[in-house]
Amino acid sequence: MKTTEINTNLIDSYFTLLKSLSPNNKLELISRLSKSMKTSRKNKDMSWKSLFGAMELDQSVEDFVEDLKNERKFTRKSIDL
Repeated sequence: MKTTEINTNLIDSYFTLLKSLSPNNKLELISRLSKSMKTSRKNKDMSWKSLFGAMELDQSVEDFVEDLKNERKFTRKSIDL
């Protein structure tokens, strides 16, 4: 089965499910679908590189690293064999 056939079948299934809605509910659904398309376009424009970035700190990097090191806790448990 081709992708276009699957998409068409999916659309037909949704239409069958939604055709019994009232006109107001259909308009609300159209509005929400339109909004979701607008927001998904914005997300597609974002590059995956924009997901990586520098942290914003209230302290210096040296203080941050020192705090990280001080907060480390090592627990070693011996296992008797």
